[in-house]
Amino acid sequence: MSLDTESFELLLAAVQRFVKERLVPAENILEETDDVPADIVEDMKTMGLFGLSIPEEYGGIGLSMSQECRVAFELGQTSLAFRSVFGTNVGIGSQGILMDGTPAQKSDLLPRVASGQLIMSFALTEPDAGSDAAALKTRAELDGDVYVLNGTKRYITNAPRAGAFTLMARTGGPGASGISSFIVPANLPGLTLGKPDKKMGQRGTKTCDVIMENVRVPAANIIGGVAGQGFKTAMKVLERGRLHISAVACGMAQRILEESVAYAKERKQFGKAIGEFQLIQAMLADCQAELYAGWSMVQDCARRYDARLPGASDPDVITRASCAKMFCTEMVGRVADRGVQIHGGAGYINEYKVERFYRDVRLLRLYEGTTQIQQIIIGRELMRQG
Repeated sequence: MSLDTESFELLLAAVQRFVKERLVPAENILEETDDVPADIVEDMKTMGLFGLSIPEEYGGIGLSMSQECRVAFELGQTSLAFRSVFGTNVGIGSQGILMDGTPAQKSDLLPRVASGQLIMSFALTEPDAGSDAAALKTRAELDGDVYVLNGTKRYITNAPRAGAFTLMARTGGPGASGISSFIVPANLPGLTLGKPDKKMGQRGTKTCDVIMENVRVPAANIIGGVAGQGFKTAMKVLERGRLHISAVACGMAQRILEESVAYAKERKQFGKAIGEFQLIQAMLADCQAELYAGWSMVQDCARRYDARLPGASDPDVITRASCAKMFCTEMVGRVADRGVQIHGGAGYINEYKVERFYRDVRLLRLYEGTTQIQQIIIGRELMRQG
């Protein structure tokens, strides 16, 4: 699955213009209102951004992983909340259905997801199950031809906007093999949302708890129609998501670097621009070198992802995706820190973009699997080799 080169280059150019002409000028509005303007959301739908990764047969654009990463890089160069509006539709909210769903589930849901008519959210994390996802406690008890769901999901991105959830619940015994993946409409009786979370950064993103009390979901809503496969589905979804987030991190590093270079050229101390001082240049050089390394990792892994057989699992790609996610999200944190340092006192003031971005990028090291989880994945695979 991929878009032809000419069409993709036109799309990429349109995204670049959209970021520079629509999103960057709206960053202050986003920060002040804690929401993405409705007209911008409609423009995103018109551009097809909600269906970037969904095949054309279901109304999407059908980008390959390599192409998706290039678009994610461009979208990373503005406030991260803009991408979050459609990010779950492109990634973790829809990919489980695309990868493992039944033909009926795909034909029913994916066209609405691709158009933005339906916002999908991914509900895995719980109060007592984050990094240890296999320990989730939400129960799904079979009652005739429906499952009765009880439990709470936490920090669920786009939950306040969602029309449906890709939701993991326990249908069997302990461990990963007892988990199933459900499509849960948001309007079902017994499903309620907690109060919106107040976060350190990424103003404009929406997260909250999802609470289920005797929510009745048709058995036909199990993704793929087979119980006990939910954990495997979740891990496949997160593998792709990690590459996407790595590309976003590189895009944000690029923006922070550009802001820092511009400030270093205009800010004067001791009678000359601070960018003429070698210690400032050294920080800029470190940012550029790390960004180059991270973006090279993303592109290499994305090509390998695209080259493997559809539906096949490749431990090498899994490991490289974790390497990219670990390095790139840690890298952008260091770039943001240097950006604040280059700005000096101004970098600690909300008026300057690097202060906001410094807070925003901190989350990248946590979701789609923390840095420590990526270390475990990488280390475990290394011990299996040989």
